[in-house]
This record gives sequence, C-alpha cells and structure tokens, in this order.
Amino acid sequence: MEREYSLEKTRNFGIIAHIDAGKTTTSERVLFYTGMSHKIGEVHEGETTTDWMEQERERGITITAAAVTCTWIPTYANQDKNKRFRFNIIDTPGHIDFTVEVKRSLRVLDGAVVVFDGVAGVEPQSETNWRYADEANVPRICFVNKLDRTGASFEHSYKTILDRLSKKAVRAQIPIGLEDKHEGVIDLLTMKAFYFEGDMGNKVVEKEVPAELMDDAKKYRAEFIERIVEHDEVMMNAYLEGNEPSLEDLKKALRKAVIANDIFPVYAGSALKNKGVQLVLDAVVDYLPSPLDIPAINGINPETEAPDTRVADDKAPFSALAFKLMADPFVGQLVFFRVYSGTLEAGSYIYNPRTRNKERIGRIVRMQADQREEVKKVFAGEIAAAVGLKDTKTSDSLCSEDAPIELDRIKFPEPVISLRIEPKTKADQEKMGMALNRLADEDPTFKVTTDSETNETIIAGMGELHLEIIVDRMKREFNVEANVGKPQVAYRETITGNAEVEGKYIKQSGGRGNYGHVKIKVKPMDLSIDPADLPKTVKRSDAFEFINTIKGGVIPQEYIPACEKGFKEGLDRGILAGFKMVNVSVELWDGSYHEVDSNEMAFKIAASMAIQDAAKMAKPVILEPMMRVEVVTPDKFMGDVTGSISSKRGLIEGMEPRGMNQVLKAVVPLSEMFGYTTNLRSMTEGRASFTMEFLRYDVVPQNVATTIIESRK
Repeated sequence: MEREYSLEKTRNFGIIAHIDAGKTTTSERVLFYTGMSHKIGEVHEGETTTDWMEQERERGITITAAAVTCTWIPTYANQDKNKRFRFNIIDTPGHIDFTVEVKRSLRVLDGAVVVFDGVAGVEPQSETNWRYADEANVPRICFVNKLDRTGASFEHSYKTILDRLSKKAVRAQIPIGLEDKHEGVIDLLTMKAFYFEGDMGNKVVEKEVPAELMDDAKKYRAEFIERIVEHDEVMMNAYLEGNEPSLEDLKKALRKAVIANDIFPVYAGSALKNKGVQLVLDAVVDYLPSPLDIPAINGINPETEAPDTRVADDKAPFSALAFKLMADPFVGQLVFFRVYSGTLEAGSYIYNPRTRNKERIGRIVRMQADQREEVKKVFAGEIAAAVGLKDTKTSDSLCSEDAPIELDRIKFPEPVISLRIEPKTKADQEKMGMALNRLADEDPTFKVTTDSETNETIIAGMGELHLEIIVDRMKREFNVEANVGKPQVAYRETITGNAEVEGKYIKQSGGRGNYGHVKIKVKPMDLSIDPADLPKTVKRSDAFEFINTIKGGVIPQEYIPACEKGFKEGLDRGILAGFKMVNVSVELWDGSYHEVDSNEMAFKIAASMAIQDAAKMAKPVILEPMMRVEVVTPDKFMGDVTGSISSKRGLIEGMEPRGMNQVLKAVVPLSEMFGYTTNLRSMTEGRASFTMEFLRYDVVPQNVATTIIESRK
C-alpha cells in the first residue's frame, strides 16, 4: 500500500480556545467545507460531529478531544486535485476541568488554530492553552471569531492578544464591518476583499477593497510586511531601499517565521455565519508546519539510556506515542497514537519500552470523531487509533523491537479535588471497580485510591464538573449506580524549618534480629533551582528531594534505596492531618549497620520513623490549593460579588470593564468555592458567570488548619 499524501501535504493541527469561543462550531465548518460532512451540525442544537458524547450534547460543551481526518484544496488552487492536502484535526475542550485533553493533544500536534471570542478577546482558558502551546513549542494561527455578535470588536480582541499572550501577534486580515454589518474580510498580503456567498458561505468571492477601508488596509499592510521582512536580512535591506518583495517571497518568509514561533498571524471572521473559515484553512496550508518542518522527536534508548532521536521518514524505524485511550462500545479499547517515524501495518507487532513486552496490533482505524474508517497501514506523520492493545497506557511509546526508543512522556497536572464514592448495591460493587479503572486509564488526571483507614474508595480529579461527568459516564456506559460523598479538597503538608534527627530500629527476637540506624537532616526544598542543575547525588521527584551524602560505607550501598523508600512512605502519611507532605529535602548523612542483623526492611522502618520525627520538629504546616477565579458580572452586582469573594478568604487582584460587564479577578482557596455557581446565580439574577483554574498551593491560616486537623481525627 502506497502513501496517499506526501509528508509535505500533511498538516496535524488542533483547534484550541476558551469555553464558548466557537471551537466546535469552527470544526463543524471545517468538516463541511472539506466535504467530510454534508450538513453542518450546530452546538446549540446538539447535532455536532465532534461533540458526539451524550454529556457533550446535553451540556453544549466539549469534554473529550475528537480526532478528525479530512482533505482540503486551498481556495486559490482553483479545484486543482493535485494540490489537495491531508488534515488531521483535533477539536479540544475549553473547560479547565478537561485541560488534560488540550495538554496531550498539543504534545502530538505540529500546529494550532487558536480561536478567540470577538467580544471578550482573550479569556482565562485562552491564556492557559496558550501557555501549554508555548511549553510544547507549537506554531499558532489566531482566529478572532464571532465578529457578527453585538459588541464585537476585532481591534479590542487583537489588543488583548498583544497584551496578555504575545507581542508577536500581527494582523493578517481586517474585517469588513462588525456585528450585523459583518460581511467579509480583507486579506492584507494580497490586498483583496473576500466575501462568502452561496449555500452556507461555500463560495469565496474575491473583490476590490472597499474605498472606506483602503487607508486602514494600507496602514496595517505596511505594519504586517515590516514584521515579515525583519526576520530576513536580505529582504529587510531590499524593503528599506523601497523594493517590496513579491507575494511569493513574502509568503515563504512568513511561513518560516510562523514555524519558528516568531509571528502569530491573526485572522478574522464568524464561523456561525460562515465567514472567513476557508481562508484560515488556506493559512494552515501556507504557514503551519508539515511533519517535515518540525525538529526530530527526542527520546532515550531504553536499553542503554542514551539520548536518541527520530526524524519524520517512512524508511526510519517505527516510533509512535500513544496519547489517548478511549473505550469504544463497538470495538473495545482504542489507543490513539501519533506516528513520528516509520510505518505500521495492521496485524504486525509493536514493542512497548515501559512494559518491555510485545503486543499485536489487531486493526488500525482512522477516526472521524466517533465514526471509524479501517486502514491497512499508517505512515510517518499520521494520527490513527489501534484496536487490540491490552497493556498500553497514555503517553507510552510504541516502537519496533530491533530499534527501541522511549519518547518523552507527557506531564499531567495533579488532581485538586476528591470525592468518596460507594456502589449502591452489591451487584454494582464489582462493576464499579472495573469502570473506575477503565476511566482512570483513559484520563490521567483522574485518580482512584482506597483510604487505608476507612477502606472507602476515593476518586480525585480537576474540578467538580470533571468528577460529575465521570460519575455520569459510569452510570451510562457501565451501568453502575453509585452514591457520592461531599467534595474533599486535596490538601498537602510541608515543612517551613530545618531539623536534624536520628532514627533507630532495633528488634531482637530469637535468631536473627533487625537493625537499622540513620541520621538525617531535613529542610524545605529549594524550588528556584532547575532540576537539570542539581548534582548527580540529588534525586528529585515532584514532591521530595533525596540527597545521599553517606561517606565510607557507614550504611552499605544496597540499603540506600530502602532508606529512600522509607522516607517516601513516611512523607506520604503526613504529620498534622495525614495529608501527603511535599517539597521536603532529606539528606541522609550518617548512620550505622550490623553485620548480621541489618536488612532492607529494618532500614526502611528506621528511615520512615526518622522522617516523621524530623518533620514534626521542622515547623509543619498545611497547604491548600488556591484557584485563580475570574467573575464576569453586570455593573450593578459588583458590590455583592466583591463582598462574597472577600468573605471566602479571597484576595481581589483587579477589575476591568468588558463590554457592558465588569470582570473581577481574584485568588480564592478551592475549599471555599464549592457550590459557588448556585450562590453567584442567586446573587446576580443568573446574569454573572465565573471560571476558575488551579494556581498554586498556599499555607492555610492557623484557625482553618485547626478545623481541618480536628475533622480528620
């Protein structure tokens, strides 16, 4: 089987944005214009292709990232079939509770289209997603959507992009008219006006720039060209001498700058009114990278632990990253993967470096949201899903056994909220365990644990909505009825002082005894040091740092890992209220051992006792998750809203007008925010809304800490 589309003609990109900026509507237009769907589904009617879960259609939000494959001929190619491009698109959720979907999708995509609401401009989740895209180094195109709405302003939205996201953004288009007068867009490079006519705006009509907008267009075009040429010295000099580069040269230079993340071009339109979407797709073709334009993917050789890379090439050894699992009612578990190099055929075997095992790929399918198209073979640079992999988890590498490589794993945020959950009947009991494990496999930010003292099952996630949807999915997909307790906050503990302690565990019983003896120093972890700059003797995990300064074998090398394990277990149990301790630096500097009686268990127990004693002396405190909260409210309720935030121990950081409303920004403890939606609605006649996302952990005030400790006893 031959490759249908060359690597140059492949684009893997995602559509990312804040809630309600119009990502899914934009995706629907893309599917319609590329000929994938014959009618346009609307979010408000619950008929979209990419939002296919029942919960998504009921709530009108996106919950899981949907992958879609389609093809596109640029509008300027005059239906030339040879200029057809293959698009692999992922429509991601905008809600902070499902942030994992954005994070993992950006990891496997080469570019992104960032959609903004033409009234609100940059919103909190746009900032978070932009930050994720920065971390993943993904080139972006901006699309200011909803310019047909009352109160829409392209200039205001553009200014918020410059102020809050990046000074590298620059206008590539300006709109013709706003609100109900929004008719089309002016392309600044070609200096042409484009209107969208015919059925659902599928005919793109090119006309001259309207006279009243000519001055603006000329001014912004000069700005745009200056921004392009400053990234190419030869062009810059020619331009300064008064020679404007040709359109082709400008496009080439712009493509280079976009791929290098030096320019983020900004486009305009209204997806709902079918204006501007095709030109954004042209921009994807012209400026976003193909798999050949991105640097080789990094990994390590699992056998030798030496760094290794793979380039996008069908002839290279096979390597891919599994970025998402999904339970499919018809075919069982689907594993979505992005192929970085080589090819893969259905029925062949792959090697998983994490499990050190081989697995057989049963079938390979290309996804159209929840529809499947079976394929025999996939090539480098493609995104597909595999059926039949039993032991593959999110962020596992898949490779060929004779050239193994383990690609960098995806990092996921820790859960901030937990609930107790119990099955309603005996019959639900067995099914619940299976359902929770399946859901936890799919979503790495969802964790299931058992409370060792009470034997209750605890589920933890990124927010109330996240857990609500998990429980809802259990009921619908797995037929499990469950009772849910009140939400619990994921508190942490840490130390604020230093301490030095010795821990001894000596037990004599007939025959061999147990002997472990350690001396340790503890202090708060210095988080300003980059882990890469730490000396080799220091091991740092997310929550704790272990420094081994044992000299002269006073504790033999084989007992050091047992000590480290003991410290970790001691910290996991907490001191004040049994919450996991974080940011503790432990130095093991001395101790002793017994020729006969010492063993790993004795050292583990000694280390665990020592760390608990040391933490008690090192001024322990409780930490709570603080949330960045943004409330959008009509002016007249501002006093009530600020009062309610202050009464929740919130710190107000600022206010600014947005259209007819006021936006209040604050930092509030998560424990105070439960049920705030209902509160806010009753306070503001249902007219205010809020968004929140995790910001950091802060020390709990003494009176609150006392209450927490009492309630845990």
